[in-house]
This record gives sequence, C-alpha cells and structure tokens, in this order.
Amino acid sequence: MSDFFEQQTPGREQFRQEYYRQQQALAREKSRKRVTWIVVAVVVVVLGLWTMSSYNSLVERRERVRTAWSQVENVMQRRADLIPNLVNTVKGVTKQELAVFSRIAEARSKLLSPTATPQERIRANEQIAQFRVQMLSLAERYPELRSNETFQRLMDELAGTENRIAVARRDYIRAVQQYNVATSRFPTVLIARLMGFQREQNYFKAAEGARQAPKVEF
Repeated sequence: MSDFFEQQTPGREQFRQEYYRQQQALAREKSRKRVTWIVVAVVVVVLGLWTMSSYNSLVERRERVRTAWSQVENVMQRRADLIPNLVNTVKGVTKQELAVFSRIAEARSKLLSPTATPQERIRANEQIAQFRVQMLSLAERYPELRSNETFQRLMDELAGTENRIAVARRDYIRAVQQYNVATSRFPTVLIARLMGFQREQNYFKAAEGARQAPKVEF
C-alpha cells in the first residue's frame, strides 16, 4: 500500500508545480493587462487635459482679437464724434471750405455706418485722419482759428485720439498675429482644425491693398 502512494507522490507534485506555473503565468498576464490599462488611462487623461487647455487658450486668444478690434472701433468713433464740433467751429470763421467739409462728412458717415465692413471703416478713418492735417493748414491761412480756444481744444483732443488709435491698432495687430500663430503651430493646429478655429484676418493689412490716399486739396 505504501508503495502505491510512493508511486503517486511524484505525479501529484508535478501536477502541483504545473498548477503553480499556470497561476503565476495568469498573474503575470493580469499584471501586464493592468499596467496596459493604466498607461492607456494616463494617456487619455493627459490628452484630454491638453485638448481642454489648448481649446481654452485658442478661445482666449480669439476673444482678445475681438476685444482689440472693438477697442479700435471705439477710438475711431470717438475721433469721428469730434468732427462735427470742429467743423462748426471752423465754419464760424470761414465758410469757403465747403468741399473739405463735404468730404469729411462723407467719410464720417461711412465710418459710423452700421453696414460698413471693417475695411471700409479703416479707409474712412484714414480719410478722417487727413482732416486734422487740413485743419492745421486752414489755421495757417486763418489766424483767427489759431486764437480760437475751442478750435485749439478740439485739435488737441483730435491729436490725443489719434495716439489712442495708434495704440489700439498696434494691440489689435499683435492679438491677430498671436492668435494666427497659435492656430498654425503643431500640435495646436490639430485642435484648431478639429474645433473649427479659423485664421483671423488683419483688417488693416487687408485695407492696404485697396487704399487710395485721400488728396488734400484746398
């Protein structure tokens, strides 16, 4: 009887060892799968965070462009609002420059038109910018304008507004450049295309192609 058990013992031990080997192999396989899933989860989380961060950054840069353009429009309108008072002041001294007043009124109307495109407003603004040069020339021809306090005050305000327009224009162009670079740079360009972010047009650059310098005539 003891011989029988002695004969069975080696087979049982071999079975036990084989069983342990299989269990260890299963454990290693589970461990590999667990590590794989952890890696996949980490990659998904990182990609998700990067996508969200890139999207928010693009939204913020696009909003900066729109805010900067709104500021450009505000200061251009502020300058246009100074024109009527300045024209009335000049008319009180001389009514012989009706052609000048007519051109500036037309440019102001275009700038303030709700249907005007950004390029049209920029060109109208450039025509209005020439108005200050014309007023300085008139002041040389009509000394009484130079001694008119209202005229001098309005001219100073006009000059200050022009400086603010220059600053607003610079900020706008910088915002457009930064946004367009962000939408073109890899890998952010992938998010931009996927989420429908389009390149912003530099309205000042677009207006240059169709610009016709206004003539200063008296």
